[in-house]
Amino acid sequence: MAHSLKPGVSSTAPARGPNQPDLDSEVVWEARRDLAATFRMAARYGFEEGICNHFSALVPGYDDLFIVNPYGWAFRELTASKLLICDFHGNVVSGEGQPEATAFYIHARIHKNLPRAKVAFHTHMPYATALSMTEGEPLIFAGQTALKFYGRTAVDRDYNGLALDESEGDRIAAAVGDADIVFMKHHGVMVLGPTIAEAWDDLYYLERACEVQALALSTGREVLPVKPEIAEAAYRQMREGDPESARLHLASIRRQLDAEEPIYRD
Repeated sequence: MAHSLKPGVSSTAPARGPNQPDLDSEVVWEARRDLAATFRMAARYGFEEGICNHFSALVPGYDDLFIVNPYGWAFRELTASKLLICDFHGNVVSGEGQPEATAFYIHARIHKNLPRAKVAFHTHMPYATALSMTEGEPLIFAGQTALKFYGRTAVDRDYNGLALDESEGDRIAAAVGDADIVFMKHHGVMVLGPTIAEAWDDLYYLERACEVQALALSTGREVLPVKPEIAEAAYRQMREGDPESARLHLASIRRQLDAEEPIYRD
């Protein structure tokens, strides 16, 4: 299912001339460790799919370089040093290997076309993907966890097969609009965020909300949404504390991994 990037698109030769970015700073390495931690924990929760799916984050201090997982590695294998840093032209400026083709064409265009999207997580995680395959709006705002996403979702209804060129990446970016959560019909989900911690927090709670909804639907009984005015109020309550809660959530998973899988930091 995964595809290598076509020859001529990706190169290991930096494209910046003599003014090379500082990619060995501690702030960049902390971003690598944070991202590696989310890959490892996503694997634990069953969010990964073989060697497919991809997470990316802009390199701190640079708006045209992004960290992304390399082609051929499962989430559970990734470490901070295994992650690549790429530019928007497909050049690998740090790391060994290359990004998976759809990872490059989706994430490069998301980051380029949507500057607010500092982080982009794309998965085929089971419950969210299952709801992307159903009739109507994927997410019903019926459970408290789902209310975290009230007014923040979009649906990309035009599935076109694999994203193997820039035009498909551009189309997906255009479909996002102002949303943070994008259900990609017949495909999966995309979570966009200003920080790795906030994207991780949304990814985790999105799958929990979708899992509970799937269980509720499986009863065959009607699923009753929360009244819009209550949903809006609860959403605002949640969003007020989200950045700090997300920071603590990421710190929590890093502590767990430090104790059980410290290799993610390498």
